[in-house]
Amino acid sequence: MKTYSFDEAKDKYLGERGTEKREQYEHELRLDLIGEAIKTVRKERNLTQAELGKIVGVQKAQISKIENNLTDARFETIIKVFKALNVKINFNVELMNENINLT
Repeated sequence: MKTYSFDEAKDKYLGERGTEKREQYEHELRLDLIGEAIKTVRKERNLTQAELGKIVGVQKAQISKIENNLTDARFETIIKVFKALNVKINFNVELMNENINLT
């Protein structure tokens, strides 16, 4: 039985980077990780979804949707959530094989 690395399996079953199916997978994975990070930090800060929503200026339902990756939240809202949680965030943008670090 041949074994594959995780990257090889993604290439084989989802397509190589740059293909539509692979990019959609990677996008959804990143959003899922952001939601999980928000949920973890919110709980560490002993905040309910309602309390965090009040600080950010959104409803509890919006925080729930972000944490559970059920919505394409606005970038601005996600930034506000991280700021409310007092978390340092870094985003990397890759353009034409050049990395730009947004801190």
